[in-house]
Amino acid sequence: MLEPRNILYFDQFYFKNGNAAKAKYFIVLKRIENRAILASLPTSKDHIPYFVMQKDGCIEMPEINLNCFVISPETCVSECGKHFPRKTFLYGQNIDEYEISFMENTYQLKNIDFVIWGRMKESLFHKLINCFLNSKSIKRKYKVILV
Repeated sequence: MLEPRNILYFDQFYFKNGNAAKAKYFIVLKRIENRAILASLPTSKDHIPYFVMQKDGCIEMPEINLNCFVISPETCVSECGKHFPRKTFLYGQNIDEYEISFMENTYQLKNIDFVIWGRMKESLFHKLINCFLNSKSIKRKYKVILV
C-alpha cells in the first residue's frame, strides 16, 4: 500500500490539520524506513496565476514561492492506463510526512477504506520528483528525503 509511486484513493481521507474528511487521491513519494512516508495530495484546485501557461509538467515560480506539477486529464498517469478525471495539480508546498502506523491503523481494509488506484508511470514519477527537487520553495528536509 505505502510504496513509492503508488496512487491511493480514499473515499474518506482524514487530514492531519483536522479539516473535514473527503475523497482524496494520495501519491506516495518516498518511504522513510519503517516509520513514515513522504506523500503528495493532488488537487483539482488551480492556484497558478492566470497569466501562466499551464502545460503538463513542472511550474516553478520562485518569485511567488510556487512550485507545482500539472497533469492534464489527457495524460496517462498509471501503468494500468488510468487518467485523472480533471486537470490535477501537485503543489510542492503540500508535500508532507505521514506516520506509517497511523496510516495502517486508520485505513485497514483494502478496497473498503482505500483502493490502490494505480502505480504512477515511472517516467512521470521521475519528472514529478525532479520538479520537487529543483524547486526553491520545497523544504530542504524533504529534498534530502527525496534524493
